[in-house]
Amino acid sequence: MKIVVMVYSGAGKSTLAKRLGESYNAPVLHLDKVQFLPNWEERELSEKIQLVGDFMNSHGSWVIDGNYSKLFRKERLEQADKIILLLFNRFTCLKRVISRYKKYKGKTRPDMGENCNEKIDLEFIKWVLRGGRTKAKKADYKAVIEKYREKITVLKNQRELDDFLRRLKK
Repeated sequence: MKIVVMVYSGAGKSTLAKRLGESYNAPVLHLDKVQFLPNWEERELSEKIQLVGDFMNSHGSWVIDGNYSKLFRKERLEQADKIILLLFNRFTCLKRVISRYKKYKGKTRPDMGENCNEKIDLEFIKWVLRGGRTKAKKADYKAVIEKYREKITVLKNQRELDDFLRRLKK
């Protein structure tokens, strides 16, 4: 089973990816972990591409969470058996980002690069509320839904996510 989990920051992509990996006994790749070297330094694009390509090619099944379009996005979507989009509203995502910050303040989340301690700033808040939700991005997600209709699951709120996870356990 190959699964892609993508869309809005703070919706719970990494947490869901972890659960899916456990459920399907599949390795999980968090693209944020690929993106960042220790202390929030960005990894070179060629190295990121190599890491993601190697991961995809060395596993018969996988779960990949993240949006990064330059990291085999088209191939991830094409190869995936399931694509899960978390289209939670912006205020839910912001609330989750704040909760995550409180939980991990001064620490590194398991799905992040080494020594990338949890942080929150005005720039990231603006990204969660507006920057990550431009008309172009929304149109792109809509196009993904149209193109991969047969393997898409769209979850728009916590109730839908809870129902999805309950069905997953059966």
